[in-house]
Amino acid sequence: MAKVDFEDLSGTSTPITSNPYDGLINACHGDPKLIQERYTTHRLTRNTQQREKILGQDFKGWLLDEYLVKLEGPQRDESFVDPRHCLVFWGRPPQKVKNLIDVIQSKLKDAAPDLWLMPLEKLHLTVMEVAHSKTQDGIAALVDALKAHSTEIADHTMTHRARLIKPLLSYDSAALALSFVPAAGESASHGRTAEDDRYTYHHLRRDAYAALTDAGVQVGSRYVVPSAHLTIARFNTPNVFGGDPLDGNVTLDIKKRKHWINEIELINKWLEAEFWPEEQGDLIKAGGEWIVGEEKGLDFRHGTLWYGGGETIYLGEGFNHSDEE
Repeated sequence: MAKVDFEDLSGTSTPITSNPYDGLINACHGDPKLIQERYTTHRLTRNTQQREKILGQDFKGWLLDEYLVKLEGPQRDESFVDPRHCLVFWGRPPQKVKNLIDVIQSKLKDAAPDLWLMPLEKLHLTVMEVAHSKTQDGIAALVDALKAHSTEIADHTMTHRARLIKPLLSYDSAALALSFVPAAGESASHGRTAEDDRYTYHHLRRDAYAALTDAGVQVGSRYVVPSAHLTIARFNTPNVFGGDPLDGNVTLDIKKRKHWINEIELINKWLEAEFWPEEQGDLIKAGGEWIVGEEKGLDFRHGTLWYGGGETIYLGEGFNHSDEE
């Protein structure tokens, strides 16, 4: 697996708490504007760091996902079986967000024809990673331990609705994701008020962690950084820019890398101009916001999940705004 750091880059130290999500919430006094600022700082700082790395003179090429290389692409190994079993609670994006990602993926594909794209039906937001890289039997034991609790956790978004806004491409040398930040009262719609945004995505993750801990399960999540993202593309060939996908020298051409970063930044400018809330409070364009649990509740899922696979154990109850108006 390509080595990716999960460092909190949100700008200030976060107190250590028994529930790791309480630290940021407490540091921000539960204020959604401050929580949004931490998420914003994290993703912008990370993009700046990654831009410098990709355009740096010592850039050695993309960080290929060794498992994805064997599963899909020109170096596919038909005999390979992914041994990494996981257990998660995923948020599934509503159709309007999938439509936006479809457009973004098309733009990325124009610039990088051999980029691996996450299929739209497999897109997911990892609300909580209970365990990863375990054996099938190890995951089965955790599923049994959560039988009495998983439904309540997966249905939690019916009554605790965290809104995400301001889509932006986040990227590094291994993958690209569409990231969001928690809303803080901007352009609320469907009868929602600014007060409703006091329950943020970070609160949702905190609640999921607490419920799992109360169930006696030790959560094995790899990261608790302030990020709400859906992976939409990965690198599984040395060259994604056309021609021989195995020719790594193409990627070392600084002109190619500059063009790639420029395309990403153009997409981000477009997203900000078209899909972010405006100061006058007009409704946000479809795809520019979503409430976790919209259309589908949390997806309690197990198996070889890394690229959107696996099997659903229980899909939480979702909601549609049209049913409530």
